[in-house]
Amino acid sequence: SGIAMGVDKLFVFGIIVAIGMSLGGLTGYAINPARDLGPRLAHAVLPIKGKGDSNFSYGLTVPLFAPILGAICVVLLYAAIPW
Repeated sequence: SGIAMGVDKLFVFGIIVAIGMSLGGLTGYAINPARDLGPRLAHAVLPIKGKGDSNFSYGLTVPLFAPILGAICVVLLYAAIPW
């Protein structure tokens, strides 16, 4: 019983690593809003000559709202599993 106490955290770690390895690539994990939204906001505000679009249609929905909604879903799923 004592050995299996931390296995649930190991599964969560494995899921995060699997998402990062399959979707992160060279750009890093966009499942952290601070990692993607911060540089996108800086790109929108800073006067960079010849810069392109900051792509806020993607930048506000996926990296900001998806992790929050995903976290809520995980909490509900974790509460529903009969441990």
